Amino acid sequence: MLSLTQFVRRAARVNRTGTATICDGRRRTWAEVADRVRRTAGMLRGLGVAPGDRVAILAPNSDTYFEYLFAVAWAGGVLVPVNTRLAPPEILHVLRSSGARVLVVAREFVDTVAALRGELPDVGHVVYIGHDAAPAGCLAHEQLIAAAEPVEDAGRGGEDLYAFFYTSGTTGWPKPAMITHAGLFLNVLQWIAAVGVTREDRFLIIPPMFHAAGAENSIAATALAATACIMPRFDVLEGLRLIAGERLTKLPLIATMLDMMLRHPQVGEFDLSSVTRITYGASPIHEDLLQRAMAALPGARFYQIFGQTEGGPTVTVLPHEWHATAGPRAGKLRSAGYPMIGVDVCILDAGGNELPAGVTGEICVRGPGVSPGYWGLPEETQAAFCRGWLRTGDAGYLDDDGFLFISDRVKDMIISGGENIYPAEVERVLLGHEAVAECAVIGIPNEKWGEQVHAIVRLRDGQSVTGDALIAHCRAHLAGYKCVRSVEFRQEPFPLSPSAKVLKRDLREPYWQGRDRSI
Repeated sequence: MLSLTQFVRRAARVNRTGTATICDGRRRTWAEVADRVRRTAGMLRGLGVAPGDRVAILAPNSDTYFEYLFAVAWAGGVLVPVNTRLAPPEILHVLRSSGARVLVVAREFVDTVAALRGELPDVGHVVYIGHDAAPAGCLAHEQLIAAAEPVEDAGRGGEDLYAFFYTSGTTGWPKPAMITHAGLFLNVLQWIAAVGVTREDRFLIIPPMFHAAGAENSIAATALAATACIMPRFDVLEGLRLIAGERLTKLPLIATMLDMMLRHPQVGEFDLSSVTRITYGASPIHEDLLQRAMAALPGARFYQIFGQTEGGPTVTVLPHEWHATAGPRAGKLRSAGYPMIGVDVCILDAGGNELPAGVTGEICVRGPGVSPGYWGLPEETQAAFCRGWLRTGDAGYLDDDGFLFISDRVKDMIISGGENIYPAEVERVLLGHEAVAECAVIGIPNEKWGEQVHAIVRLRDGQSVTGDALIAHCRAHLAGYKCVRSVEFRQEPFPLSPSAKVLKRDLREPYWQGRDRSI
């Protein structure tokens, strides 16, 4: 039976004294990590976690978070990583809808959790994972695991649930995508084969572990018994120091991060020659950035990753050899690559019919890593599939060589700085303001982040409000990266389709004239 906990057992056997994690000056071997995973699992069982119970974690990246990626499953539970950028109402929704029994929290979120505690009847215990004294109302993780006995693996695997990864939803609330042991186990192995990493690699873990990308990189390092150097949050200068000082080889970035590193005034002071692989996602890489990166990192191979949480997460990979701006392989750079081994991709029209090469439709995915659906949302789950194919909500086409090109976003998703933002979530908050009668949220060009969140608003008769006031209203209810950055007021009705849906393409068009929104 395929179980993600097997990766920890194997790592402790084949590389017992090898460095497993590096974080904030702490170094742990694979033997130490395996022991801490067993003890953390013993602690969770002592708190009453039974098979299938949910354990939520609200914290930035850390070596302790890394251990929880396996300890919850070892105890028999289901992991619920909570996006640290969510606003309190969104955090409350995640904790309540998941039915979390235990909440693991870092110092930054103790006050938020204390304010919500009265509305969380299912949460029986709050465990504090800081290395200082636990705040009032919290149990101290380090003290608990020091006293806990290591326990045997609960033996969950296969189609048993491993985690709920919450995705931004078009319905206005995050949705819990169910991830199974077997699905993520196989997707990690597919990813390893596609990217070519080995036990000798030293991973920089930058993506937050509440994202599928951060979790997959961490689990891949474990599967290989390699080394994971963990950053709590992205900092350009600290990232450069870690790469040079720890001789890191594998970097997971978005194009914006890579650009920020290469433009840093002190970049020339660091020896980055250890870097051999860079994976990036969220959007294709610009030719000028690729050329600068290849010049600065001549030993690095580049891989574009396309996927989504429900899709495995990884679906397609554009290998390094196709990062060409000239010659016979030119022309693929702006594609998302081709499907990994074991993954099928097709393009369907609105009626569910498969389209030929070169014709744009909805990108659909099938493979062992695809999520079985959304926890507690049968209608959303049914709508997400078409004859066994996962509907990604993205529009694109396959060329004659099987490369996937993403041409638009079916669900009007905005990508700002690599973060996915669904307008429906922002619109729900704006419509909660007493002065707003109607609104439409779109992505408009931003030179630094690719897109920024822009709101077009119609006010109720007799009401007035400033754009700054609406932005402040959003900040009170939404994660910062989802908040409106600019507001436009209009009096005329929004353009509508024959089915009375707002034509956001028409609203976006004036902002994107002469620009390519696909990158």
